[in-house]
Amino acid sequence: MVNVETQGLRKSFGDTQVLKGIDLRVPKGAFAVLVGPSGCGKSTLLRLLAGLEQATEGTILFGGEDVTAHAPKDRDVAMVFQSYALYPHMTVRDNLAFGLKLRKTAADIIAARVTEAAAVLGLEPLLDRFPRALSGGQRQRVAMGRAIVRRSKLFLFDEPLSNLDPALRTQVRVDIRKQHDRLGATSIYVTHDQVEAMTLADLLFVLNEGEVQQAGSPLDIYNNPANRFVAGFVGSPAMNFIDGCRISSDGASVLMDGHALPLTAPEHTAADGLADREVCLGLRPHDFELAAAETDALSFTPSILETLGPEVHAHGALNSYQGVIAMPAEVGLQRGATVHVRPTRWYVFDSETGVTLR
Repeated sequence: MVNVETQGLRKSFGDTQVLKGIDLRVPKGAFAVLVGPSGCGKSTLLRLLAGLEQATEGTILFGGEDVTAHAPKDRDVAMVFQSYALYPHMTVRDNLAFGLKLRKTAADIIAARVTEAAAVLGLEPLLDRFPRALSGGQRQRVAMGRAIVRRSKLFLFDEPLSNLDPALRTQVRVDIRKQHDRLGATSIYVTHDQVEAMTLADLLFVLNEGEVQQAGSPLDIYNNPANRFVAGFVGSPAMNFIDGCRISSDGASVLMDGHALPLTAPEHTAADGLADREVCLGLRPHDFELAAAETDALSFTPSILETLGPEVHAHGALNSYQGVIAMPAEVGLQRGATVHVRPTRWYVFDSETGVTLR
């Protein structure tokens, strides 16, 4: 395993700048996830780390060694692709062994590592099959096994679950995390699925438009988003944003649709100098509770109910805005039946820059 660092990493394709100065630090043995919308540069960043693309500018360090100009074969990196990238004319056994054979590894070591990987991943009954006779989940396990047998110091995953159905995604996701923990390797995983990112990562990097918007633990990023983009991207259902709110003239509360939501002491301090300023209010769907019809409560009229077992995601009118709230199923929300809710936590964002003010 090895720590990974990039310094001012930039990548352009012609006049299009895909990465705009990425500074990345992944400690040895960590499971880091790069998450962001399609086109944000996360897969390009992974390919730069693997040596499959060359940086336009900047430095890549593995364990303090500058590998920016190294060929892929000299980086000791194992990569698992979205498309599995298996050799269709080879059996599972030969697919697992192929990388080791290229390295001229001794036959007994190859046999031992293939046997071990097959046992760990449940591939033993499949060793003599060809990829065409495997399911999507089985193919992805073979791709993982091919990476595992190499015992590389760095594992890179490029959206490996996107071709799988939901049940298999969950199962293989658990497999990936188990193997990471078993091997003690350093892993960097790319996804656009924030649920995958939150459940897998020790360290999360949120990317947008070629830049890292925020880095930290999944829980810290969820609770303390750096800006409106991060707040809206991390969390499911997505945060409700209410534009056109204002900080009160004394800076002690944020005014929304005739309601004053108080800012507590540290929040008040963050809002100093912002009196009467227009802001955007952020309300997470899970940060609501039922309330009596009081002056500080908001009315909510559901129009669509998504029942997810013990929880319901309700879409509807939140005062004069459209929003989503999440409630336990036993609350018994009904379409068209107005209830009163009170937010238990709220976020305040600068209307122009999107930066979190609280």
